[in-house]
Amino acid sequence: MSPVTVRAYRPSDHGAGRRLWSELTNQHNLMYGESPTDAGAGFEEYLTRLDLNGLWVADHADDGVIGMVGLVMRGRGGEVEPLVVTVSHRHKGVGRKLLRHVADEAKKRNMTTLTISPASRNIEAIRSLHAAGYDVVSSIELTMDLDRNSHEWQQDGLELHELQFRS
Repeated sequence: MSPVTVRAYRPSDHGAGRRLWSELTNQHNLMYGESPTDAGAGFEEYLTRLDLNGLWVADHADDGVIGMVGLVMRGRGGEVEPLVVTVSHRHKGVGRKLLRHVADEAKKRNMTTLTISPASRNIEAIRSLHAAGYDVVSSIELTMDLDRNSHEWQQDGLELHELQFRS
Protein backbone atom coordinates (compact mmCIF):
# COMPACT_ATOMS: atom_id res chain seq x y z
CA MET A 1 0.00 0.00 0.00
CA SER A 2 1.32 3.44 -0.91
CA PRO A 3 1.85 5.85 1.95
CA VAL A 4 -0.93 8.16 3.10
CA THR A 5 -0.11 11.46 4.74
CA VAL A 6 -2.49 13.80 6.53
CA ARG A 7 -1.96 17.45 5.72
CA ALA A 8 -3.81 20.75 5.84
CA TYR A 9 -6.45 21.36 3.19
CA ARG A 10 -5.29 23.66 0.37
CA PRO A 11 -7.38 25.58 -2.17
CA SER A 12 -6.08 23.20 -4.86
CA ASP A 13 -7.89 20.37 -2.97
CA HIS A 14 -11.28 21.95 -3.70
CA GLY A 15 -12.34 19.49 -6.41
CA ALA A 16 -11.37 16.48 -4.32
CA GLY A 17 -13.07 17.96 -1.25
CA ARG A 18 -16.28 18.54 -3.15
CA ARG A 19 -16.13 14.97 -4.54
CA LEU A 20 -15.67 13.52 -1.03
CA TRP A 21 -18.49 15.70 0.33
CA SER A 22 -20.71 14.48 -2.51
CA GLU A 23 -19.82 10.85 -1.74
CA LEU A 24 -20.72 11.35 1.93
CA THR A 25 -24.01 13.10 1.09
CA ASN A 26 -24.99 10.45 -1.46
CA GLN A 27 -24.28 7.67 1.05
CA HIS A 28 -26.52 9.41 3.60
CA ASN A 29 -29.26 9.93 1.00
CA LEU A 30 -29.17 6.24 0.03
CA MET A 31 -29.22 5.17 3.68
CA TYR A 32 -32.35 7.20 4.39
CA GLY A 33 -34.09 6.93 1.02
CA GLU A 34 -33.86 10.66 0.37
CA SER A 35 -34.02 12.23 -3.07
CA PRO A 36 -30.77 12.91 -4.88
CA THR A 37 -29.53 16.50 -4.81
CA ASP A 38 -26.46 18.41 -5.93
CA ALA A 39 -24.59 16.45 -3.28
CA GLY A 40 -21.40 18.50 -3.47
CA ALA A 41 -23.11 21.88 -3.07
CA GLY A 42 -22.96 21.75 0.74
CA PHE A 43 -19.16 21.79 0.59
CA GLU A 44 -19.14 25.41 -0.59
CA GLU A 45 -21.26 26.46 2.39
CA TYR A 46 -19.15 24.36 4.77
CA LEU A 47 -15.96 26.17 3.74
CA THR A 48 -17.48 29.53 4.76
CA ARG A 49 -18.34 28.47 8.33
CA LEU A 50 -16.98 30.92 10.89
CA ASP A 51 -16.64 28.13 13.47
CA LEU A 52 -14.49 25.96 11.18
CA ASN A 53 -11.19 25.54 13.04
CA GLY A 54 -9.33 23.27 10.66
CA LEU A 55 -9.68 21.00 7.65
CA TRP A 56 -7.23 18.23 6.72
CA VAL A 57 -7.00 15.72 3.92
CA ALA A 58 -5.58 12.22 3.59
CA ASP A 59 -3.23 12.39 0.63
CA HIS A 60 -2.39 9.05 -1.01
CA ALA A 61 0.95 8.93 -2.86
CA ASP A 62 -0.64 7.44 -6.00
CA ASP A 63 -4.34 8.34 -5.80
CA GLY A 64 -4.23 11.89 -4.41
CA VAL A 65 -6.78 13.10 -1.86
CA ILE A 66 -8.76 10.09 -0.59
CA GLY A 67 -10.16 11.38 2.71
CA MET A 68 -11.04 14.49 4.64
CA VAL A 69 -11.70 15.54 8.23
CA GLY A 70 -12.80 18.87 9.66
CA LEU A 71 -12.79 20.41 13.14
CA VAL A 72 -15.62 22.73 14.15
CA MET A 73 -15.48 24.80 17.36
CA ARG A 74 -18.10 24.06 20.05
CA GLY A 75 -17.18 26.25 23.02
CA ARG A 76 -14.19 24.61 24.72
CA GLY A 77 -14.76 21.46 22.69
CA GLY A 78 -14.70 20.50 19.07
CA GLU A 79 -16.87 18.57 16.67
CA VAL A 80 -15.49 16.33 13.93
CA GLU A 81 -17.38 17.33 10.79
CA PRO A 82 -17.02 15.84 8.24
CA LEU A 83 -15.12 12.58 8.32
CA VAL A 84 -15.09 10.83 4.97
CA VAL A 85 -12.85 8.32 3.20
CA THR A 86 -13.51 7.42 -0.41
CA VAL A 87 -15.05 3.95 -0.82
CA SER A 88 -12.03 2.35 -2.51
CA HIS A 89 -9.78 3.23 0.46
CA ARG A 90 -12.03 2.28 3.37
CA HIS A 91 -10.98 -0.44 5.83
CA LYS A 92 -7.30 0.44 5.34
CA GLY A 93 -6.71 2.66 8.39
CA VAL A 94 -7.20 5.99 6.63
CA GLY A 95 -10.16 7.00 8.80
CA ARG A 96 -8.26 6.11 11.99
CA LYS A 97 -5.32 8.19 10.79
CA LEU A 98 -7.62 11.17 10.14
CA LEU A 99 -9.29 10.74 13.56
CA ARG A 100 -5.91 10.63 15.33
CA HIS A 101 -4.83 13.77 13.51
CA VAL A 102 -7.95 15.75 14.36
CA ALA A 103 -7.69 14.64 18.02
CA ASP A 104 -4.07 15.84 18.13
CA GLU A 105 -5.10 19.17 16.63
CA ALA A 106 -7.94 19.55 19.16
CA LYS A 107 -5.48 18.91 22.01
CA LYS A 108 -3.10 21.55 20.59
CA ARG A 109 -6.03 23.99 20.72
CA ASN A 110 -6.67 23.08 24.39
CA MET A 111 -10.12 21.66 23.61
CA THR A 112 -11.61 19.55 26.38
CA THR A 113 -13.86 17.27 24.31
CA LEU A 114 -14.23 16.07 20.76
CA THR A 115 -17.58 14.85 19.45
CA ILE A 116 -18.81 13.29 16.23
CA SER A 117 -22.38 12.58 15.09
CA PRO A 118 -22.65 9.59 12.74
CA ALA A 119 -25.97 8.71 11.14
CA SER A 120 -27.81 6.27 13.41
CA ARG A 121 -28.14 3.76 10.56
CA ASN A 122 -24.42 3.77 9.81
CA ILE A 123 -23.54 0.85 12.08
CA GLU A 124 -20.14 0.40 10.41
CA ALA A 125 -19.19 4.01 11.22
CA ILE A 126 -20.50 3.74 14.77
CA ARG A 127 -18.42 0.59 15.39
CA SER A 128 -15.31 2.22 13.91
CA LEU A 129 -15.77 5.37 15.97
CA HIS A 130 -16.30 3.36 19.14
CA ALA A 131 -13.06 1.46 18.45
CA ALA A 132 -11.31 4.83 17.94
CA GLY A 133 -12.30 5.95 21.45
CA TYR A 134 -15.63 7.68 20.90
CA ASP A 135 -17.39 5.75 23.67
CA VAL A 136 -19.35 8.43 25.56
CA VAL A 137 -22.94 9.21 24.52
CA SER A 138 -23.11 12.96 25.02
CA SER A 139 -26.35 13.92 23.28
CA ILE A 140 -29.25 12.35 21.45
CA GLU A 141 -31.27 13.82 18.60
CA LEU A 142 -34.75 12.37 18.25
CA THR A 143 -37.01 12.68 15.22
CA MET A 144 -40.79 12.46 14.90
CA ASP A 145 -41.61 11.03 11.47
CA LEU A 146 -44.65 13.05 10.37
CA ASP A 147 -45.02 11.12 7.12
CA ARG A 148 -44.34 7.50 8.03
CA ASN A 149 -44.94 6.36 4.45
CA SER A 150 -42.15 8.42 2.90
CA HIS A 151 -39.27 6.95 4.95
CA GLU A 152 -38.16 3.38 5.37
CA TRP A 153 -37.17 3.53 9.04
CA GLN A 154 -35.49 0.45 10.44
CA GLN A 155 -37.66 -1.06 13.15
CA ASP A 156 -34.77 -2.69 15.01
CA GLY A 157 -32.93 0.53 15.83
CA LEU A 158 -31.59 1.17 19.28
CA GLU A 159 -32.55 0.50 22.86
CA LEU A 160 -31.65 3.32 25.21
CA HIS A 161 -32.74 3.59 28.84
CA GLU A 162 -35.12 0.67 28.24
CA LEU A 163 -36.85 2.52 25.39
CA GLN A 164 -36.85 1.27 21.80
CA PHE A 165 -36.06 3.67 18.94
CA ARG A 166 -36.09 3.16 15.18
CA SER A 167 -33.21 4.32 13.03
